[in-house]
Amino acid sequence: MLVVHLAMRGRTDNPTGRMEMSFSPEAPPTYVAPTRVDADTWVIHQVQQALGAPLTVYLNSMIIAGSQPAIIDTGSPNNRTQWLEDVFGIVEPGDVRWVFLSHDDSDHTGNLAEVMEACPNAVLVCSWAIVERFSNAFRFPLERCRWLNDGESLQIGDRTILAVRPPVYDSPATRGFLDQRTGVYWAVDAFATPCPGGPVPTVADLDPTFWAEGMAMFINHALSPWIGLVDRGRYGAQLDRVSALGVSSIATAHSPLITSSSVDDAFALLRRLPDMQVPPAPDQSTLDLILAAASAA
Repeated sequence: MLVVHLAMRGRTDNPTGRMEMSFSPEAPPTYVAPTRVDADTWVIHQVQQALGAPLTVYLNSMIIAGSQPAIIDTGSPNNRTQWLEDVFGIVEPGDVRWVFLSHDDSDHTGNLAEVMEACPNAVLVCSWAIVERFSNAFRFPLERCRWLNDGESLQIGDRTILAVRPPVYDSPATRGFLDQRTGVYWAVDAFATPCPGGPVPTVADLDPTFWAEGMAMFINHALSPWIGLVDRGRYGAQLDRVSALGVSSIATAHSPLITSSSVDDAFALLRRLPDMQVPPAPDQSTLDLILAAASAA
């Protein structure tokens, strides 16, 4: 999911006192250390404050530090320094053998060039779709690429990674990745939900009603607005396909960790989404309130 933040702030060197607009990204003010989700698997976190609401949103990526270490997605450019410190505090750059890209959004590809330069032994696992859609922003080293399509698998040392597109997505390039050794599934942007106030570690720490409504808000307005148009039988078959793969836990870019005790509930929420009431989307009146609050600050 592409997240755009326009920072409105006053400048002390502006003699007019007028608010000026900056399009430069700002480093996140909240830090969450990497979370170990299995013996050799970590989720790397970034936390973003929601615009105009007392909510926080995760922007996550993942590391598998097996016999052939892999980085799954490369974070956002505004968190580059911290992200690189977190990642290379777990794996040495020269040891990284694989860099997986789930799709081409900026919060998943933000440090791709830096990672490929720092990790000379790494192969970039992507797809034709990612290369075609993203080649205007990144010169792909095709000799270092491995294209992996939905349903295909790749042996990376001591485990097999299966590419499985999640049931909801915002890019035709999207590939989720299931570690068939541990059962940890990288679900890309599926299961996205904000957190009330500060970030929480797992979805079990969310109020169930908030979790359902937060997922409905994200899916309908920031990920898959077509969800209410789907054929329920075909959509259910895709849910069954993924849930039957032996998923032990779910790490996703924009949600707290979904541990084993919550996996069934997470799939049940996705199954309900096409028939849930669509929450209202923020509109111009919301923007007017945000601007008024910024001017008064």
